[in-house]
Amino acid sequence: MVGSNKTLKFGALLFAYLLLIIVVLCMLVPYAWMLSSSLKLNKDVFTFPMQWIPELPRWANYVDIWTKIPLGRFIYNTAKLSIIVTILQLLTSSFAAYAFSKLQFKGKNVLFLGYIATIAIPWQAYMVPQFILMRSMGLNNTHLAIILLQAFSAFGVFLMRQFYQSIPDELCEAARIDGLSEYGIWARIMLPLSKPALSTLTIFTFVSTWNDFLGPMIYLTKTELKTIQIGLRMFISQYSAEYGLIMAASVISIIPVLIVFLGLQKYFVQGVASSGIKG
Repeated sequence: MVGSNKTLKFGALLFAYLLLIIVVLCMLVPYAWMLSSSLKLNKDVFTFPMQWIPELPRWANYVDIWTKIPLGRFIYNTAKLSIIVTILQLLTSSFAAYAFSKLQFKGKNVLFLGYIATIAIPWQAYMVPQFILMRSMGLNNTHLAIILLQAFSAFGVFLMRQFYQSIPDELCEAARIDGLSEYGIWARIMLPLSKPALSTLTIFTFVSTWNDFLGPMIYLTKTELKTIQIGLRMFISQYSAEYGLIMAASVISIIPVLIVFLGLQKYFVQGVASSGIKG
């Protein structure tokens, strides 16, 4: 009987690992194909059977793409928006989360629930009123419009609040007794303890802003202001048959995201797990 149970557990574990391997392969194969295609001539991209490692890699694709479109400008614009929006969301989300989790004021729970309820409303439902508002303020065709609209995040507040709930209130009470202000408690106690949650929010915000397509497409029409996602779309519309260059530009566009994720991955899982704790 004991041997039968061990066999069942081993079989279930083996099945789980096989399923995970299949899922991982399904997710990685498109990226491997993109990387392989970025080193090929256009005529070799869709050949069958596929040659995963080209005999003569065409590294010139990574050079030519910089001359076909102002890729450097697009990357600079995207990095600028991603970094500024990420920093602002970290500040606003952590500051608001501290108030919702550690301060007592009238209507706190109602205000929090109302704010979090906005997550359920898709952006497409109110993007037109937002555009009209930004245009009336003279911010159309500027990076400032995108920065202002994305500087606040209901999801970020929820994520940070859930993490702050796991921090004992006694720490804040002791700091208040010692004469530390609420701003000091937030800066000197809450922020240093919330590195996992901050890292998780950094990854989510940076990736979301970097990959944003619809927002920049609506607000930015000047070429010198466009982001890399809009730049890639512009390149595809002009050079639809240059598949090698398209894939090379796509590979370049995901490098910053990989750097951010790999740099913060040790905090990522811990942050997601801790943010679900309600202390």
